Amino acid sequence: MQIFDKSGMHIHYSDEGDPQGAPLVFSNSLGTDMRLWNQIMPLLPEGLRIIRYDMRGHGLSDCPEAPYSMGELISDAEALIDHLEITSCLFVGLSIGGMVGQGLASKRLDLIRAMVLSNTAAKIATKDIWQDRIASIRKDGIGPVADATMQRWFSPEIYGTQAMTPWANMLQATREEGYIGCAHAISGTDFLTPTSALRLPVMGIAGDHDRSTPPDLVRETLELIPGSSFHIIHGAGHLPCVEQPVQFAQLLNDFLRATGHI
Repeated sequence: MQIFDKSGMHIHYSDEGDPQGAPLVFSNSLGTDMRLWNQIMPLLPEGLRIIRYDMRGHGLSDCPEAPYSMGELISDAEALIDHLEITSCLFVGLSIGGMVGQGLASKRLDLIRAMVLSNTAAKIATKDIWQDRIASIRKDGIGPVADATMQRWFSPEIYGTQAMTPWANMLQATREEGYIGCAHAISGTDFLTPTSALRLPVMGIAGDHDRSTPPDLVRETLELIPGSSFHIIHGAGHLPCVEQPVQFAQLLNDFLRATGHI
């Protein structure tokens, strides 16, 4: 277990692979932890330095009292990357992790040479939608919203099957304060202007069955960034690295090669 102490706030992370290899940093979605990426790890090229971490309020990282700001989540990633003395990483963020990536690239372009934005957007849903969800979880816990979340996350082929069970369990094991804290961060974020100013290689990925960040929403964000590419993975919802890991890894590996990261 590797723990980074950020001024008393402890972030759980893993630093694997070749210490001298090109760095690849992964940032997970709301309601998941670093295990989100487990299935693609064996499919990545050798020789990379791979960093994964649990966002605050998730996994084994500390869970401060809500609300959190997007600036705090960006600062967490920034401080960890600085602590590990990493520059020019390729950053892969899914959902809220992709928002963190957009914000970090806008703030510290020296840290990120290229970026993958998976199932994310410059702005996700509305403040009213997030406030309703926060109020529901405050009143009744995560349990009552879990099934609706699974329907948004997974394709019809996976929804309701045993393959979905670990992810439903992971969501329901997420501490309420952590989920609510990150929901507040998403609710208050609109990166349309800063993301449109980004100038670095970016690849976007969407799942054709994603009801949380539908393909058109992801595409609209990628269109803000000149020269970016966009791909739809069929047979996947909000977590294509889980439902279609081979396709996800192929796109990522092609992007690694195209950007000279391997």
